[in-house]
Amino acid sequence: MSKRKILVTSALPYANGSIHLGHLVEYIQTDIWVRFQKMQGHEVHYVCADDTHGTPIMLRAEKEGITPEALIARVQKEHERDFAGFHVEFDNYYTTHSPETRHYSEDIYAKLKTAGLITSRAVEQFYDPVKQMFLPDRFIKGECPKCGAKDQYGDNCEACGAAYAPTDLKNPYSAVSGAIPVKKASEHFFFKLSDNRCVDFLRAWTTSGTLQPEAANKMREWLGEAGENKLSDWDISRDAPYFGFEIPDAPGKYFYVWLDAPVGYMGSFRKLCDDKGIDFDEFWQKDSTAELYHFIGKDILYFHALFWPAMLENAGYRTPSKIFAHGFLTVNGEKMSKSRGTFITAESYLQQGLNPEWLRYYYAAKLNATMEDIDLNLEDFVARVNSDLVGKYINIASRASGILHKHFQGKIGNMVLGLHTQGIGSPTENIREYRDVVLEKLVLHADSIARLYEQRQYSAVTRLIMELTDNVNEWWNDLAPWELSKNFSKPKNPGDPELLLRVCSVVIESFRLLTLYIKPILPELTKNAENFLGLDRELKFEDVNLHLSEGHQINPYQHLITRIDPKQIDAMTEANKPALAPTSDTHSRTRHAEAQQHATAPITDIISIDDFTKIDLRVARIVNAEHVEGADKLLKLTLDIGTEQRTVFAGIKSAYDPEKLKGRLTVMVANLAPRKMKFGLSEGMVLAAGDGNGLYLLGPDEGAQPGMRIK
Repeated sequence: MSKRKILVTSALPYANGSIHLGHLVEYIQTDIWVRFQKMQGHEVHYVCADDTHGTPIMLRAEKEGITPEALIARVQKEHERDFAGFHVEFDNYYTTHSPETRHYSEDIYAKLKTAGLITSRAVEQFYDPVKQMFLPDRFIKGECPKCGAKDQYGDNCEACGAAYAPTDLKNPYSAVSGAIPVKKASEHFFFKLSDNRCVDFLRAWTTSGTLQPEAANKMREWLGEAGENKLSDWDISRDAPYFGFEIPDAPGKYFYVWLDAPVGYMGSFRKLCDDKGIDFDEFWQKDSTAELYHFIGKDILYFHALFWPAMLENAGYRTPSKIFAHGFLTVNGEKMSKSRGTFITAESYLQQGLNPEWLRYYYAAKLNATMEDIDLNLEDFVARVNSDLVGKYINIASRASGILHKHFQGKIGNMVLGLHTQGIGSPTENIREYRDVVLEKLVLHADSIARLYEQRQYSAVTRLIMELTDNVNEWWNDLAPWELSKNFSKPKNPGDPELLLRVCSVVIESFRLLTLYIKPILPELTKNAENFLGLDRELKFEDVNLHLSEGHQINPYQHLITRIDPKQIDAMTEANKPALAPTSDTHSRTRHAEAQQHATAPITDIISIDDFTKIDLRVARIVNAEHVEGADKLLKLTLDIGTEQRTVFAGIKSAYDPEKLKGRLTVMVANLAPRKMKFGLSEGMVLAAGDGNGLYLLGPDEGAQPGMRIK
């Protein structure tokens, strides 16, 4: 395998709030991938930084009576502590308030300006006459213009979910001083994202395989069809007072977040390069053959998949090789909640004595390469960790090592042949090479496991590892070596020492391979397992082709991981109920805390059962799905409902690849009046859920048949 040069980043957490379990979905996912690549022997650098600029930082520091610099330095230490607590291992964790980030922000800005992609114009905003500052949307509150709910923020209503401009609020007031804001104009700088150079580049770049299919579909929706231009120029400046980098030659004007936060990737890597003697240009120059990967939440996809690559391309830098977007975290099927104690910070999880690798394993068991949300079901969390890690994986080592130390001084035997019997005490019926029995299956799956790690299909990785673990345990149980161990020292019925030694040796070798496979997910546990196995170096992925030699000494078994006590989970949720809420950060709700959640629409008016029974819901199989020429949002679906086929035009183009819908079961409203559309007659409606962050087609469980009525 040729050695790859890889630079990996995770999104930058904002320096105004604590790391919580929602954040950790991303950092654990990234860390697993980085560890796997390093086990492969590639040159990999994983960098990140705190996003440190903005009005919220300035105001919080002012409230605490300290400088913004002191605040962000303190928060950075807290973030580094939390990440280290969950074994997230950055090669450099830095800050965007750095000379390196300033340099590249100014460099990119100057190059975009030279290219004619920076413009300026007057913008009218709300202004706080008491604090003498322009107010970001999240610092303006008032009554929702749609439903009238009080104390709503200036960008959307948390009661009804409506989106609007701050100027649409009724009876607005400043969340900073309480004063009634006034409208005031100011000159702002803009990056001309709507320029044809950006649009043409992005139309090609976003369909080049750089994005996941569902992300690429979303980009098509935002970009529009060929010949359209839906992009708007991007405001990249803010007025003083503001904590950030002042724009060169523009006194009192500061770079807004999206022209210095993502540049923090470059700043953090530059710092690493200077410290370690790495060639920065080899990774960032236009013709770089190195690989660059961004792991991000789907809430910041627009900025990373449109604004950021357009900015890099036109400033003469390379663009990302791929962007990996993930979904949000729910707990017990619901949004993280302070009142239920499920808004859990990283610090509080660790303070309750919970093993961080329990969470790493559970997240891995849920994560795949899509933008789907994952759920931390606390009851399932306990059951799965206890069953998989303790009951299956660790159990292998503890059972076999006990016998090896009791009868063979902890030394591995000859594994050239593995013996298979049809019952203890019976003559050996079949002698086969051990690889045909259990180890061959483990070794032969190495490529599959490597491929799944590479593709970020962690849930498939954990399923496969546990299937292989089950195979080892079943083989052990079939041979019942504990019976041989009982008879080992009985002169009248000594059993079969050779068989006993080989079985235990094969099982320990199986444990070594399983440990190698699970190492990216459980780095600390596997470090202890390597010590137990008596290895003289850390496991690399290439070690799958090796095996423990005859006479190799393993150490006495000691507990490698304990079971979760459900009482620990109860204590954690209770501890998080009082006040482990995020700070009143209004920099960008989508970048931390409760903002990485869904806005839930209110329940509509009550209906009777008679009203409900009027709707004829049927199971339908999607026989065909295709794009509709000239339609931005529609796919044309041919649905089989048992007795006939129907054509339905569904507004799900942004979320689904039509090829992947074929053969899938879904739910349709079968008695909806046909609707004449410009593209044809739509003979029903399919059901989907969505909240503005995603769209999810409903489907019945396996076994349902087309035409079945849902009731």
